[in-house]
Amino acid sequence: MIQQLSKHLFWDIDKSTFDIQKHRRWLIERVIGYGTLEDWKEITAFYGLEIIGEEAVQIRTLNKKDLNYLSVILKIPKNKFRCYSETQSANTHWNY
Repeated sequence: MIQQLSKHLFWDIDKSTFDIQKHRRWLIERVIGYGTLEDWKEITAFYGLEIIGEEAVQIRTLNKKDLNYLSVILKIPKNKFRCYSETQSANTHWNY
């Protein structure tokens, strides 16, 4: 399955030592954030929406569009996602 995914998803790792079961949350997060529609179809066919949902709710950072998409596709309320309750505060400029 890993051979069918976009090469740019693995720019920082050695694909020969990558375990798709052990590192599935990392792979799901990488495809959600940087993958193509074909990458999404590939992991959906491999893991299934149930597994993707279990892992996606544990991801610490998702942008708003990805969070909304996953919430609708997986039928999970946004407030159940870890990234929804643990959002980082926005950096603001100092007032001098």
